[in-house]
Amino acid sequence: MSRTLITNGRVIDPASGTDKKADIAIADGKIAGIGGIPAGFKADRTIDAAGCIVAPGLVDLAARLREPGYEHEGMLESEMAAAIAGGVTSVVCPPDTDPVLDEPGLVEMLKFRAEKLQGARLFPLGALTRGLAGGVLTEMAELTEAGCIGFSQADVPLADTQVLQRALLYASTFGYTVWLRPQDRDLGKGVAASGPLATRLGLSGVPVSAETIAIFTIVELMKSTGARVHLCRISSAAGVALVRAAKAQGLPLTCDVSINSLHLADTDIGFFDSRARLNPPLRQQGDRDALSAGLADGTIDALVSDHTPVEADAKTLPFAEAEPGATGLELLLPLALQWGERSGAGLSRALEVISSAPAKLLTAADAATGIGRLSEGGVADLCVFDPAIEWQVQPEALRSQGKHTPFAGYPLQGRARHTLVAGRIVHG
Repeated sequence: MSRTLITNGRVIDPASGTDKKADIAIADGKIAGIGGIPAGFKADRTIDAAGCIVAPGLVDLAARLREPGYEHEGMLESEMAAAIAGGVTSVVCPPDTDPVLDEPGLVEMLKFRAEKLQGARLFPLGALTRGLAGGVLTEMAELTEAGCIGFSQADVPLADTQVLQRALLYASTFGYTVWLRPQDRDLGKGVAASGPLATRLGLSGVPVSAETIAIFTIVELMKSTGARVHLCRISSAAGVALVRAAKAQGLPLTCDVSINSLHLADTDIGFFDSRARLNPPLRQQGDRDALSAGLADGTIDALVSDHTPVEADAKTLPFAEAEPGATGLELLLPLALQWGERSGAGLSRALEVISSAPAKLLTAADAATGIGRLSEGGVADLCVFDPAIEWQVQPEALRSQGKHTPFAGYPLQGRARHTLVAGRIVHG
């Protein structure tokens, strides 16, 4: 195995509170030394990280890679290239592929394809119900054996509360985590957040209650089943308050927010801009402020890209007909840094919500390898980024096959120079 030395960088590891100038020695896919270089260590390659920050590789809990079934919108090759270009070394993908990830063979094949590419690590979520149809539970034990880290309905709400209760009870018995996007099926059918803007534009609305009713139901079922639940992409101030209350009661509830909901509001729809057609829909300024505060104080555990590449034909339609989604893997790091600075949460917290905090939500076995943190003997997944570099989001320059983002033209600061996975330099 090759040996790499990263010199002159500012090493920041939120998990241990480290923030110092230090060299990092990497051998056999692991971190051999931070600061003190082992005796006799000879590097095959040296990375000069002067002016750069050396951080744990980013962990993104919500990225659609579009395989299998939607290769016209993205492929494993293109989306993994986008991940490592953005400094992302671990990716969680939802099960809403075609076919749906409800069979062990499909999960094994997807993991095998990802491993062959030697890019970011892939952690699939298995379908909670067969075909995501909301009726029959999947074989969770077999899917876990195949490599699934949890079970999800993706963006398909469960209409039958009894099925949800059974799923949570089963998951709780075996210690599995259920990942749910909190949205009531009947109230969540609109295309924009309910409010003055949606009314003015004549767009069908999704009220905040679509989210809060779902969260309230999930929390009540958690109390009776003892299940561990991760809420995906909460979007409202009322949702944050419910999560805060549930956590205060000691329930094993975690949640994330997307870069879109954290930085944008419904006014960014402008004049029916379909790039801002997202799921969950962009809400009001007050919701955005509450999401920012919730992420800063730890109520919200992680920040995600919600990377959803969409082909041009499906985006260049009238707003209400356009397919929801936006590309985001390459924007996660700079938008986290921007949030950390503007909110006052600081650089360490900004890096924590995209590295060690989301890594804790992966399985215990993976956490033990050192994903999301920098520790001697731990896995060498690193992101070396220049925090000062300024750039503008030019959709055509993004590696993802999906070129649509509401951040097109935005000036950003901070970009990954080198990405390492298990000690291998995969980008830069």
